[in-house]
Order: sequence, then C-alpha cells, then structure tokens
Amino acid sequence: MCKRIPLISLIILMAAASCKKKVVVLPTTNRQNLVLADGFIVEPRSESENVEVPGSLLPVEETQIRAEVTGRIVQLNIEEGKVIKKGALLAKLFDQDLLAQLKKLEVQLNISQRQAARQKELLAINGISQQDYDLSELAVDNLKADIQTTKISISKTEIRAPYDGKLGLRFVSLGAYVSPSDILTTVRQVDQLKLDFSIPEKYAKEISPGYLVKFVVDGGKKDHVATVIATEGNVDQVTRTLRIKAIVKESSPELLPGVFAKIRLQLGHLDNAMMIPTQAVIPQARSKQILLLRKDSVQFLQVETGIRDSVYVQIMKGLKAGDTVVTTGLMSIRKQSKVKITKLNRYGK
Repeated sequence: MCKRIPLISLIILMAAASCKKKVVVLPTTNRQNLVLADGFIVEPRSESENVEVPGSLLPVEETQIRAEVTGRIVQLNIEEGKVIKKGALLAKLFDQDLLAQLKKLEVQLNISQRQAARQKELLAINGISQQDYDLSELAVDNLKADIQTTKISISKTEIRAPYDGKLGLRFVSLGAYVSPSDILTTVRQVDQLKLDFSIPEKYAKEISPGYLVKFVVDGGKKDHVATVIATEGNVDQVTRTLRIKAIVKESSPELLPGVFAKIRLQLGHLDNAMMIPTQAVIPQARSKQILLLRKDSVQFLQVETGIRDSVYVQIMKGLKAGDTVVTTGLMSIRKQSKVKITKLNRYGK
C-alpha cells in the first residue's frame, strides 16, 4: 500500500501539467469610450460687431484768451457767461507810450515828406544829385514802416473776441499786470458741439466723413446722433486707436460741453459670416481650436476668429454651411473618442 502512494502522486502531477498546456488565453477587446455632447449646425448669415467706445462732448471751438504783449489792464469788459460777438473788445492794456511814439513818428514823416518834395524840385533843375533825392525818399519810407509797426503794437494792446461765443470765468482783474502766459478768460462756441472719440485700429477703414454715430450721454434718457466730419491721419502707436471727430447738430438740455458719452457702433459688417457659439472655441497657447464632427468621430481644426458678440464668434476659414461643431464635453474628447450628438442647435434656437 505504501508503494502505490508515490505512483499516484506522479500521475496527479503529470495530469496537472497536461492541463496547464491546454489552457486557452481569451483575447481582450480595446473598447473606446463614447462621449455624449451637443452640436451646433453652421449657417452663413449677415453679421456686424457691436462696439461701444467712450467719448466726450466738446465745444466746436474753445479758445483761451491771452494777451499778446505784456502790460497793465486799463479796461476790462469780460462778463462771465455772456454771449459775445466776434471782434468785441474784452480787455485793453496801457498804450499811452505807444500813442506818444506814434504821434512823434507822424510829425517826423510830415517833415520828411516836405523835404523830399523840395529835393524833387531841385533834382528837376539839377540842383542836387539823384543820390541825395533817393536818400530823402528812403527816409520817408522808413518812417512809414515805423508808423505801421507802432500801430500794430497798439493793436496788440486790444484783446478782442476771435468769434461769436460764450465767455467763461474771468481770471484777472482791472489794473492787473499780465503777460502772454496769463489766461484772461475762455471763449467757447456752444451753438454746436463736437463728439470726440477713438476706435480700435482694426476698424479704422470702416469709418469715414459722413458716417452717422449713435450715442448716449451719462445720465441721459435718449439716443442722439452725430455726423463724422474727420478722422486722424494716423493710428496712435501707443493706444493702437484712431481718433475721430463728429458734429452734433441737434440741441438738447442733456448735451453739455464736457459730458461723458457712450458711442455705439456697428462695425465689421459681413454678408456670409460663419458664426458659432463662443464656448465651442478651445483656446490654446498660441492658437485656437474647434471640434468638427465627422460621422461619429471628431476633427481637431485650428481656426482664426473674427468679429464676436456676447454669444457667437466668427470663424474666418475652415468651415462651410452645414458643418456640425461640438459645443459641450470638449475637455473629455480625445482624438480617438467616439462622439454621439444628443442635441443639435441652430442660430437663434
């Protein structure tokens, strides 16, 4: 009995080894994850970008009134807030010394003219030389020039309004000694206002003289319109903006010089813009991507964006009408992922 036990053990071991050789290894299947997502059907449409920029209402003309020469004010006609006409005398500086000099020159001119007349008679009978007569005429001409210069100096002591307008605050008093660096008052032409604002450089070519601008003023209750009359000749290299000036022809209690304005523009108009929801765009380090559906898989498409609003953004190239763009589940989709669209959206729906 004892001799059979090793034999039985040997048979069991050989049977076990035989079973191990016959073990079948079943193959494993590499199943891909199925991602459920929403899609958006691309359709071309007319589109423009709504742009809001700040601006300011300013007088059409505004001038700081200063004296051209140094002197003492002997007459002052600046009434704050008064509407004045062009050429109105605002201030007069002391000019008695100039008037005395003018009178002296006029007397000298009279004497020189009589002397020149006598020299002319003597020249006719060869009593003097031509040179002597020419010197007498030269003296007359010099005195006339001195008189003209003195009259100009006298006119500079009269400070007059450059155009019809409204006076601002007065900064000097009668008897004050002023120089050209001193501001006497300010004159503003307020029968019309101008709207001053700037737009980003990419829209520079879209605004030209005659363009109508809609705006509202801070605290205002209605829209106003201004007409562009001029644009700056170049884009500012620091702010990358183009400065624009428009004229406001209407009058309203809301429209006051210096008031802040919000300008609303519709720029970047396109007839066949391919617009998609902004959440469909995946920002990259130096580019942007979208996921374009191809049957049950996706294509990673690098794109360039254009105009946009609060919901949609324009794709410049790579899309055509009828394409489906994935809009949800973007972070969980890989190149090998299978995608099933559970909901299709269109613009406005």
